[in-house]
Amino acid sequence: MLNESVDVLIIGAGPSGCVSASYLHQQGIKVKVVEKTTFPRLVVGESLIPRVMDHFEEAGLLPALNAMNFEKKFGARFIRGDEVCHFDFSKKFTDGWNWTWQVPRADFDYVMAQEIIKKGVDLEFNSEVTAVDFQGSNSTTTVKDPEGNFKTIQAKFIIDSSGFGRVLPRLLDLDTPSGLDPHSSIFAHVEDINRPEGEEGTLISFDILETEVWLWVIPFSNGKTSVGVVAPTEYINKLSDNDDTSEALTAAILKSDYYKKRFGDLPFLFNPIKLVNYSRAVKKMYGEGFALTGNSSEFLDPVFSSGVAFAAESGMLAAKLIKKQLEGEQIDWETSYEGYMKKGVEVFKTYVKEWYTGNLQTLFFHQPENPEVKRKICSVLAGYVWDNKNPFVTKHENIVKNMAYLIDMEKQEKEKSIQ
Repeated sequence: MLNESVDVLIIGAGPSGCVSASYLHQQGIKVKVVEKTTFPRLVVGESLIPRVMDHFEEAGLLPALNAMNFEKKFGARFIRGDEVCHFDFSKKFTDGWNWTWQVPRADFDYVMAQEIIKKGVDLEFNSEVTAVDFQGSNSTTTVKDPEGNFKTIQAKFIIDSSGFGRVLPRLLDLDTPSGLDPHSSIFAHVEDINRPEGEEGTLISFDILETEVWLWVIPFSNGKTSVGVVAPTEYINKLSDNDDTSEALTAAILKSDYYKKRFGDLPFLFNPIKLVNYSRAVKKMYGEGFALTGNSSEFLDPVFSSGVAFAAESGMLAAKLIKKQLEGEQIDWETSYEGYMKKGVEVFKTYVKEWYTGNLQTLFFHQPENPEVKRKICSVLAGYVWDNKNPFVTKHENIVKNMAYLIDMEKQEKEKSIQ
């Protein structure tokens, strides 16, 4: 059996793994990345948020990504019947990037993987982790290559960026139920032949069909558009009698007064993919000799496009802490890693929960708009969820529900006065 030795083994070559690998390689640390699949590969998570750009830049991946001319995302639009709420990332409370991208993830991830290979990172595709044995912080990982041969990789630290593959959570029994209600999704791409000219044709939109049911529309610069429906799992299952994902997604699109003409009769470019009960959580985000990053630790919900941002945030933070640890510094992983990441996750989790209660939608569509409130919510949606100057971050547990309650009370009083 072949044996290799590295400083850091990274499992998974998605955004989190590539950010970690690129940063560590820049620091002169010997890294190896193993990826179970072959790139390009289809994956969900095609809408980014501005915070992620900081990490692509620091990891040295921004020039290669910029060269792809992906569709730029300057904000997001939420539609509910005749009501429209548009967030502009240039009008947010927190300083930071004012734009990001809408991307076909097959192309996006492929570019990053190829870029870290160009930089000199050892990245091995079609390599599946079958076992991991820890000896303190050191580890021995068994990997099966495409020919079915096995080898071991010795590492001083492991970063698990395996996404929904969840390698270490499975092997180390770290999975735990998510605190979010079960929701599922179906999505596909279409050739967007009915795309309108100008901003209308390129703007990412979320069309609310019912309080807990919404359609996403993510236009790409290649003329294709991603269309998906998200809803409680029971609702998703009832969209088709025989679990036909094409039939189900078409049924959802036809419920949209705004988008049924644009997409209702278009063929899907691949059989729509169904993601069932997608929210994930773990008992711990780290342990002696390893850290979980991206979707291998927590995945909330696609409604605010936080997935890739949290993946890159955790990937970069883990890489920086590992560098310090390898240099002999004592790291408090509980505070510096899990504590930090949990703060951001909890903020977003509140906004996801309040989206599905309808409270956040009440704030979004309230007229007249409160520009200051909107700026602060916009910062959260842009991913700046560690800004303690923003009360919509620090008071996230109560501020949305309290404001929604006041708006509802005001509405009821107006209705009474009219009567």
